[in-house]
Parts: sequence; C-alpha cells; structure tokens
Amino acid sequence: MRRDVRLLGDILGEVIRDSAGDELLADVERLRRAVIEARHSERGGRDDAAGPGDDPAGDEIIKLVGSWSLAAAEQVARAFAVYFHLANLAEEHQRIRNLRERDTGGEPVRESLAAAVAEVSHDAGAEQLAGLLGSLRVHLVLTAHPTEARRRAVVAALRRISGLLDRLDDQRTGAADREEARRGLREQVDLLWRTSQLRVKAMDPIDEVRTVMTAFDETLFRVVPAVYRELDRAVAAADDHVEVPPVPAFLRFGSWVGADRDGNPFVTAQVTRETAAIQADHILRALENTTTRIGRALTLHAATTPPSAALRRALAAAHAAHPELLAEIEARSPQEPYRAYLLYAAQRLAATRTRHADLAYPGPAGFLADLRLVRQSLAAAGAATQAHGELQNLIWQAETFGFHLAGLEVRQHSEVHARALAELRAAGPPGAEPASSWSARTEEVLATFRAVAWIQDRYGVDACHRYVVSFTRSADDIAAVYELGRYATAGGRMPVLDVVPLFESAVDLANAPDVLTGMLKLPEVAGRLASSGRELEAMLGYSDSAKELGPASATLRLFDTQARLAAWASGNGIRLTLFHGRGGALGRGGGPAGRAVLAQAPGSVNGSFKVTEQGEVIFARYGQQAIAKRHLEQVGSAVLLASSMRIASRTAAAAETYRDVAGRIDKAACAAFRQLVEADGFAGWFARISPLGEIGGLRIGSRPAKRGLASSAGGAAGAAAGAPPAAGAPPAAAMDLTDLRAIPWVFAWSQTRMNLPGWFGLGSGLAAIADADGPDVLRRAYREWPLFGVLLENAEMSLAKTDRRIGARYLALGGRPDLTELVLAEYDLTRRLVLTVTGHDRLLANRHVLSRAVTLRDPYVDALSFLQLRALAALREPGPATRETSPALTPEDRDRLERLLLLTVNGVAAGLQNTG
Repeated sequence: MRRDVRLLGDILGEVIRDSAGDELLADVERLRRAVIEARHSERGGRDDAAGPGDDPAGDEIIKLVGSWSLAAAEQVARAFAVYFHLANLAEEHQRIRNLRERDTGGEPVRESLAAAVAEVSHDAGAEQLAGLLGSLRVHLVLTAHPTEARRRAVVAALRRISGLLDRLDDQRTGAADREEARRGLREQVDLLWRTSQLRVKAMDPIDEVRTVMTAFDETLFRVVPAVYRELDRAVAAADDHVEVPPVPAFLRFGSWVGADRDGNPFVTAQVTRETAAIQADHILRALENTTTRIGRALTLHAATTPPSAALRRALAAAHAAHPELLAEIEARSPQEPYRAYLLYAAQRLAATRTRHADLAYPGPAGFLADLRLVRQSLAAAGAATQAHGELQNLIWQAETFGFHLAGLEVRQHSEVHARALAELRAAGPPGAEPASSWSARTEEVLATFRAVAWIQDRYGVDACHRYVVSFTRSADDIAAVYELGRYATAGGRMPVLDVVPLFESAVDLANAPDVLTGMLKLPEVAGRLASSGRELEAMLGYSDSAKELGPASATLRLFDTQARLAAWASGNGIRLTLFHGRGGALGRGGGPAGRAVLAQAPGSVNGSFKVTEQGEVIFARYGQQAIAKRHLEQVGSAVLLASSMRIASRTAAAAETYRDVAGRIDKAACAAFRQLVEADGFAGWFARISPLGEIGGLRIGSRPAKRGLASSAGGAAGAAAGAPPAAGAPPAAAMDLTDLRAIPWVFAWSQTRMNLPGWFGLGSGLAAIADADGPDVLRRAYREWPLFGVLLENAEMSLAKTDRRIGARYLALGGRPDLTELVLAEYDLTRRLVLTVTGHDRLLANRHVLSRAVTLRDPYVDALSFLQLRALAALREPGPATRETSPALTPEDRDRLERLLLLTVNGVAAGLQNTG
C-alpha cells in the first residue's frame, strides 16, 4: 500500500507541477510539512489542549494559509482532495490483497459464510443448519440519501486508475505492459486533477437512479453467484461432501432511489415509473447477455448428453410457436439441444425487454422454469458438472433479481397523507369528485398509487408493493394509505400494497407494538397476512432517533424496541421482519455491519435481516467485487449466527443482566444530549460553527436538506440539496433542528472534526454508572453484552476521528464559550471513560490497521480543515478576504470563499471517509 500511495502521490506531484507550476507544488509541500510537524508537537505535548490559545503550531498554519490568495488556496485544497481520492483507492486495493492473503484454503476465514456454517453445524447439527438456511433472507435496500460527495466522473476516473493498479500488481505483467500501465496512470491522474471536484449541475432523481445502476452493472450482478458458491461449498463440507441441492438464493435487493418522495418534491409518479423501466432494462439486458454467453458455450451433443423427454417436448413446443426462430438457432447449433434451448431463452428475454408480446416471457417464473428444465436434463444425462456450473449461477441471478432487479419501495411522510385525505374527504367519497378539483399536491399523492399499479401490471407485484410511511404514530396512518389507494383507483382494482410503518421518534418507538396491534385489525392488513403466511414488516429509523436522543440513548431504545416487537410477533403468530434504516455514519446507525447484526435483540433477526445501504456506503461496499463479496458474506454469516439458539440465548441473558444499567445510561445520556441541543441559541450557533448552510452547494443529491421546505405548496426547487445557497444569505439563520434532516446534521459535525453525533452524551451515561457503582460493571457489560460492546467500539471509532484542537477552533467561531465548554467537557469525559471501560491505553488500540490509517490520514485532513477554517471564518465574519481586497467582501470574493469552502468539504469527506 505504501508503494501504491507513493506512486500515486508522485504522479500527482508531477501533474501539479506540469499543469500549475512549481509554486503551487511548493505551497502544497509547505502545508504538508507544517501539519505533520504540528502533529508531532501535539504528541509531545498535552493531548487535551483546549484550543487555539494552546496551539502555537496551529496558529502558524492559520497564518500560512491566510497568506495565500484565494485562487492559490483553492488550488492547494484541490490538491489535497485529489490526494485523498488516490489514497482511498490504494487502501481499497490493500483490503483486497488482505482478503486474498487470508483465504489460504485451510481454516475458514473469520466472518465468512464457511465459518458460520461450520459453527452452526457444530453447535446445533445438520438439521438446524438446514432449517436456518431454508429461512435465511438478507434484504438490502439501496437509497439515494445524499452522502456520496464524489461526482460520477470522479468515480469513473478512479475506477480506471484502479484497473491500472491491478495490472501493476499482477506478477504476470511484463515490462512493456508495466510501462504502459504507468503511462496510463499518468494520463488518468492528470484527467482526475483537471476534472472539477464539484458538481456544476444539481442531481435529479433519474441521475441518482443511473448512478446506482453502476453498482449493479459493475458489481452486484456478478458477485451474487460468487456468494452463493461460498455457501454451497460450506454446506457441502459440513455434510461431508454428500451431494446436496444448491443452496437457496437468500439475497434480495430493494431500492428507494426514484421512489422515496418523503420530503423530496422532485420524486414524482412519473419518475417512479421511469425508474422501474430503467431497472427492468438493466436486469433484462444482463440476463439476456449471460444466457447468450452460457448458451453459446453449452455445446453438448445430443449423442453424448441426450436431452430429457421434458426438454424435447419444450423444444418441440418452441418449434411450433416460433418455427423460423428455432430453425435459425438450430442451423447454428445442429444436434445441440441445450445450446439451442438457451439461445431461444435469450431471444425471449430480448423480446421481454422490447415488449414483443408474442415471444416475451410473462414473468421471471417462466424463465426460471426453462433454466431448471435444462439443469434437470443435464443432471439426468450425467452432466452434473454442467448442470451445477455456470447455469446454476444464472439460476441464482434470476432468483435474486427477477425481471425487476430491485423492488421499488415508495416512502412518504404521514403528514402528507393526512393533508391529502383532509382535502379528499371534504370533496366526498372515492369517485365522487373529478381529479381536476384537487390540488396539485394531492393529485401527485394519488398519482403515486396509479404508478404502483402500472409498475405491477408491467413488471409484476414484486417490482413495487412496499409503501413505507415515515413518522407512523398510529394504525390510522397505515389505514390512510389504503384509503388514499381507493381514492386513486376510484373504486377500481387496487394495487397490491404492503404498508410498512417507520418508527423514528422516541414516542413512536415506545408505541410501536401498539401500532402493530392496531394494524392487525385493518382488513387490508389481515388480507395480506392471510396471503403471505402472516408475514409483516416494520421499519426502525436510526438517523432521526439519534438526532433526537443522542447516539447512546437511541441505540439502547432501538434495542429495547426490537426486543418488544419480537415478543409481540411471537405472541401474535407473526413472522416479523424488522427493517433497519441505518446510515453510513456512526451518528446515523452506521458501523461494521456484521457486528451490528450480532448485537440485535434476541428473536429480532430469526433468519431474516433487512437494512438500508445509503449513499456513500453503496460505492464503499459495492464498488469492488472482492469487497462486495466480503461484505455480503459478513452480513449473511452474522444473520446465520444471530439466528442460532446459542447466540440468541447468550444475547438474551446479557440483555436481561444489564437491563437496569442500560436504563440508567439511557436516562443520563439523553439528558446530556438534550441539554446541549435545547440550549438557547444552539441552532444559530451550530449554523455559525459549521458549513451547514453551504453543504447544499455540493449538489450531492436531489432532495432538500429540510423536510418542511419540500412539503410547502410551492415545492422546493430553490432549497434543494442540489441547489447552492443564495449569495449573502445568513447560513441557516432561522434553522429549526426538528425539521433538519439527519444527514446534514451529521455531515456538518464531521466537517468540524468533532463528530459529535457519534459520541455526545455517552460519557454522561457511563459516568452515571461508574460514579455510583464503579467501572467494573461497565467492563463486564462490555465483555458480555454484544450491543454494549458495539456501542463503545463505534463511539471509540468516532472519537478517534475527532480532533479536539481543530474542533475547538470551529466551536470558537460561534462566540458561545458556554456551549464550547459543554461540548469539550463531554468529549473529555467520554474519551476518558471509553478508555477506562475498554481497558485501552489509547483509542483504537485493539484495531491496529484502522488506528494506523486514521493516524496517517490525520495531518492531511488537518490541512484541509485549516483551509476550511479560513473560508468559514471569512464568510461568518466578513472582513479582509485576501491580501488585496478591501474590508468589505465583494460578490466575487464571496463566490471564491464559498468555492474554497466546498472544495475543502469535499476533501475532508474523502479524508474521513464519511459524510452523513
């Protein structure tokens, strides 16, 4: 990795020198040396210095970056931002190398499917393993949450650089090819340097859809069968290599991209219809190409591998229905029935995609039946290797993605439904009043239901049948969806709907079981339960609960809610799937996925786990096939283990033992968090100390930063996350924290280097126990209770990415010493007690790779933070912006400062490897 970083860094230096001259490179190098020396001096002094007055090295850096013109400062910021993109790529490659090195073929790799199968088989036997595999389901829902700060052009350039690094890493590459790869690297790094890091045009929802399709095309479609192969091998090994049927396809994918209209007026019914069409086009093309490739290769002769009677009948039926097509295929495949039939299936897929009704498949069931027919014929003819090879991979792909790729899940806020219903009811029952008399907002709500019906008619019910209701407070919010559906269809055929309550606030989490009880009384829900085998789904929101309660209290209350819902489901004979709305950042429920699954409440997993994959997480986890495979294995193995009796019993016992401790931590932590955010003037102070008001200028998503803006009658075109702030406007001067989305809340705090949403309040919670009972009870809980261990490990990671000295400089911009002291005191308390409880002498002491990565990155992130502080201070306190300007900021100066600020925001996000 050091070699790759050095190589890419040297190339970037050459590119900067050639394009911008030696002076810029010298400025970059001066700042680089200064921040590294400041880090060294910090290690030699006190680790908890209060801030600017105790940081002479930092003061010197402030003077350095302040001496540059804004144009020069912008170029330096761009250099560090590009460097982080390249360093991230080198780290990604090192992860892939590590994965390959661990896979020696001896013992199963930790957190792999093979390790989980071996453990469950050893603990519970083959019968329970088979039962768990039969019910195993991992459902990953991709969302367009605006947390991916990189432009698609930047991602594409990095993907090309990644391919060239692969060539250099391959020992088989000859000298000439190596030189060509280095030349290509120079070309691509130059292109990356010359590509704007900031979006000029705001993203719209269809842009977001096409961005997510990149992850499917490049990674997901290819890696899914590889995951199933790993499980297949593991099961065969557990059964002493006795021949067993292929493992079930346990992965499913959903998507909110193009369907989540909660607070986003740009996601319309037409957008959702177009999204479904785009997804179907991608999956049908992928299946068609794969079927054609496999069919062309399956050149088994009828004499060596005779087709079964069923396959012969199927070929005869195809001849009768499409004689010319079959004659053309068989002319190229004489006496090769398997090849002919798969090429025929590929033609039917093409017809399905182009809507040629006479030849098209009605749905994926017919295609899967054809594939299984070929597999059975091959197996019966003694060609088991062919039956369970590439053909089986294709079957798994079709089982996983269907003809729709990912089930679209509509989401809307309960208040939007309430307003629409109030208008509709005033006009009379469904069908009593023409649509022209309704407001545009209400008509759009109704058009959504018609779009769902259209998608189901064209692509099948699985393509879109879930409807998530944000801020569900009672069963009436669920009933409202069905009532709106009746208005939309005017008494005609309703689309199939599974309405999913989303519980986010503290009150809603507490009332969740009562809401589900009320849902059982709704006739529409009862009907769906009868047809689905009493399956029900409920969603838990990690982001808004953490923003309301703080990270510690939210984690503990979500666990309690899971436990109560699991008990409710058991008592009501319901097969409940809990849908976890987790973000990528630690302040929004993020963190290592496998450990998070194992920390779930007992009985809440039960073979099924559903979770969101948001924004930057999509490309972090699914940008490279090796990393995607590892992630899917980690989640799948954790679900298997969490569903086993031994793990569930252990978790239940620990949760009961520490129930009182959890309650006391929750109470103290929540009080500390609420004291901060409810302090007089906190919202304005937060807006001043962070780039919250300017984040929208990144244009990283289509939706507004605040729900209320989007729900206004006039829409939100000017306030979208894709639109820059108005020139000269005070940043979020009248900001209402309750309406602010969790993503900009977390994103803005990460930019200040405080990472407050990941730890604030935890120290007060731990102190409530340590001061009264001593730290030993906390140490035992850390060892014995998985949830508490994950809570502390995630906080430790967030604290490690916090920089107190630089963070204090941001806090000082607000002119509120009382709030600054409150934040820093809680940081000191949390850091001290986390180290006391974990027994570590420093943060991340037991995670050497991550600790070293954070340590190596910190100085370079510092460089961008100092540049950002310069811009932020000038924007918050207008004065001399450059050496040449007058005391008042000109519009040109403000534009330059805002651009500098956004470049540093982009770079810090890359350096910390998270946004919101």
